[in-house]
Order: sequence, then structure tokens, then C-alpha cells
Amino acid sequence: MQTFLNTVNGQPVAAGKTFDSLNPATGEVIAKVACSSREEVDQAIATAQKAQPAWAALTDAQRRAYLIKIADAIKAHAEPLAEWVTREQGKPLGGDGRGSVPGSRFELMGCEGWTRATAAIDVPVEVVFENEQRRDEVHRQPYGVVAAIAPWNWPLLIAMWQIVPSLRMGNTVVIKPSEYTSACSLELFRLIAEVLPPGVLNTVSGFGDVGGWLSDDPRIGKIMFTGSASTGSKVAAAAARNLTPTTLELGGNDAAIVLPDADPESIAMGLFWGAFLNMGQTCACVKRLYVPDSLHDQIVAALAKLAGAMPMGDGMLPGTAMGPIQNRMQFDKVARLVEAARSAGATIVCGGQPSEGPGNFYPLTLVTDIKDGNPLVDEEQFGPVLPIIRYTDVDDVVAKANRLDVGLGASVWSRDAEQARAVAMRLQAGTVWINQHGVIHPLVPFGGSKRSGWGVEFGVEGLKSVTRPHVISMQKS
Repeated sequence: MQTFLNTVNGQPVAAGKTFDSLNPATGEVIAKVACSSREEVDQAIATAQKAQPAWAALTDAQRRAYLIKIADAIKAHAEPLAEWVTREQGKPLGGDGRGSVPGSRFELMGCEGWTRATAAIDVPVEVVFENEQRRDEVHRQPYGVVAAIAPWNWPLLIAMWQIVPSLRMGNTVVIKPSEYTSACSLELFRLIAEVLPPGVLNTVSGFGDVGGWLSDDPRIGKIMFTGSASTGSKVAAAAARNLTPTTLELGGNDAAIVLPDADPESIAMGLFWGAFLNMGQTCACVKRLYVPDSLHDQIVAALAKLAGAMPMGDGMLPGTAMGPIQNRMQFDKVARLVEAARSAGATIVCGGQPSEGPGNFYPLTLVTDIKDGNPLVDEEQFGPVLPIIRYTDVDDVVAKANRLDVGLGASVWSRDAEQARAVAMRLQAGTVWINQHGVIHPLVPFGGSKRSGWGVEFGVEGLKSVTRPHVISMQKS
């Protein structure tokens, strides 16, 4: 059985201790993963710190060229990497990402595409003020060593969102993958490290204590974290002790509002994938769907038809559209929330019963006759379950959508673009989509509001977020 090792200073680090990686479709152990000690974390940070000045001294064009080499390496190894993602994370392999099931191959296409897009972005010096007496420019300087802590739902893609901008702007990186998806992650990071100068990208794998050691180290110049709000709070508290800047993407409980003029048939597919992409294990998935009384039955029927047509199973098998929930802890949470809704009198339109046999399979589940205040509506389920809530008044439904203390994304669905825009402007979320949901782009800033975190990723603003502003103010002669 293969043991996946960390990479520090461009070299594999022998594993003093290991832990098991499991296939969520079968429950089988598929790999051993190195478990970093505190001394190994310390060494990774020291190595990144030593390598950073030379990396920052390269020209922007030289670092861009390295990003293209990274993208080429991902493209060359995309298929074996995708297979590891499917075996360890659970999402199906899918097709090529162009109209087929958006699975692991889609994730690898995203890794390559996001890297190339980030390499292509210009970040010019900004002249923020100039008159006859003075000229003020804003340059960007790297923080130094970026600590990145990646999640298990999109283990490679989100890691690339952390790594690539940091490298582009002259930082070196120490990254910790999720303990649930370390094997596929460490294999990708090994390939990336091979095309970079030694020490520019270093890895540490393990459990929460490893992330804690990273977050609490005063040599870290910036922390990027994607994950739960509870863990994000711990990261923020540790960072505060050293006044370390952070970018936190902490998930949400995205509301989708269908307006009364919408066409149920034309929006059904968009709503379905908006809710069930990656088995609902996406931060910016629809987690609660508000529909008008007049369209309720039509929308429920259309979504139930789609849910019934999606084959579920081991993602390595051809034709699989839906895989397992990634880990048992998340599986149990989903089951608990559905049972609480059932006990409170909600209607389970489809699904709602865990599958028998091995693996963390939970069927696509639609729940109606449910209201705000029910745990399934108020808590982020992060799984293949969608509560559908009736409404009669647009002002009231906007208030309901804004009621919770999270605000990552939201969406409005309507045939009237101006009416949809007017509702979208009132929703408290980092991104509000119209007639789509969760559709992100490498040039468009993305981040949350309220307890969904702070800071943005992607585009010019995302590149700025991994740098310090450096003002040069000149008096003119």
C-alpha cells in the first residue's frame, strides 16, 4: 500500500507516523499518509522562510512562467490525479467537464485553468494621486510565508486557489491538506514542487493540531483557510495572537429565491446542480430554496424527476452521477438533520433513508412542508438534502433569506432581469447570482459576509489579498 509523504525543500520527508486514508464509497483503507510532528512543521516553515527572498526577487514574468509550468504539469498528470480524487474524496470521475457530470476530471480542469488564468492577470502599479507637487504610487509586496489550510470537499481546486495567487505575488507556501483527502493532495503538491525551486512549496499533513501549529507561528505572514466556521474561529484566534492577516472562507447557508414569474421547467436544472453539485458538499451550494406558493408543486416535481434520474454509486464506475458523502461525521450530521425534520412533520419527497451496505451513501433528498427555524433550514447541512420553503410575500422572503448570521452566496431566479436585480441588491451575501448559482470565475472576486468569513479570492483583488500595499510618495522638483 502506498504511503504519501510530505515534501519539504523539494524532497520527500520520511514518515515517522502515518494515518489511514479511506475510500468513502467502500470504507476501505486505500493509502497511508504521513502525520507531521511539530518539529516537521517547524522545519517546513523555516524552509519556506529561507526560500522566500530569492523567490520574491524573481521578476513577475519569471513567476508567471513558473505558474505555466505548474499548469502544464497538472495537465500531464490530470487523469491519475482525478482517479485519486474519486477514490479518496468520492466525487465521480465524470467526463471532460463540458456538459457532463462535474466530477474529478472537472476539478482537475479547474486546477489547470485557474492556474493559467492567474498567471495571465496584470497587477500594475497604481498611481493613486498625482498633481504638480507630488506623485503617490501603490506597489504590492509579498507577506513572506503563507500558511494554507485546505478542505476536503474540493481538495485540489481550493488548494490551488490558495497556492497559486500566493506564489504569483512572491510568497512561499506551507500547505496542510485535510486529513480526509491528504493522499490526492500530497500527490498534486509533490508534482508542483518538482517544477518549483526547492522550498517554495512545502507540505505538512495531519490533524487539527498541525493546522494549529501553523496558525500560531509568528513566522507566518498570512493565513488562508477554507473550512467550517468553528475551525475558522480557532484559526482567527491563533492568528490574532501574532496579528497575522487572514483570509477566511467559512461556508454558508445559501438561500435561493424563486420569484413568481419564473418558469419552473427552465430553471429546474440550474437549481438542481446549484444544490447538489458535489453531493451538496460545496460551500456555495443552495442550502435552502424559497419558492412561491403558485410554483411550489411544479418546482418540487421537476427537481424530484431530476433527482430520480441521477445514478448514485462508486465514482470510479462508468455512468455514476452521484457519489458518497465524503466522511462519516458529515454523513451522520445529514442523517440527523433529516430525521429532525421528519420528526417535526416535514414531508420527505424523495430520499431520506441512508443506503444499506458499505460506503457513505445518502440518497438525494427533497424536503417540503418545512419552515424557518427547523434545524435543516437553519444549519448548513453540507450534503445531498434540500429543504424547500413556501412563501407568499417577496419582502418577507428577503427578510428570511437575510435572517441567518452567514452570507456566502445567494441567488434569485426570474424572467424579469430588473426585478431579479432589485431583489439581489437586498440580499446579504458576498455573491448573489441571478438565474444561476455557485458559478464562480477566476477573474471575479469571491468571498463571504457576516460569519461566512472575510477577505476575497480570485482576480486582481485576490492577488492583492496575498500582498501588503507599499506606498511610494514622491515630491516633484
